[in-house]
Amino acid sequence: MTYEEILKRFTEGNVTVPGKKVKFDFGDAGKIFLDGGAGKVSADDAAADTTIKVKLEDFVDMAGGKLDPTAAFMQGKLRVEGDMGVAMQLQSVMAKLRG
Repeated sequence: MTYEEILKRFTEGNVTVPGKKVKFDFGDAGKIFLDGGAGKVSADDAAADTTIKVKLEDFVDMAGGKLDPTAAFMQGKLRVEGDMGVAMQLQSVMAKLRG
């Protein structure tokens, strides 16, 4: 799965965390911004309540169910800046991506 495919899935599924702004930072691969207040998904690099930094390939494994987000965090493959409570909702975000 490419960055563009992930962005498309987020956008088409309107995958957001209600009332929160979340940014996925894939480094050089790009960023995805989920604005739960406005109900929008974009590739913007905007200020967020929570920023989740993860390599694109690790995110693909999480989205595909091959890597548990909690395990990724414990292994240092996923870093969280900001509101950890929002990060705890990552499981439901991954479930929405899988459909």
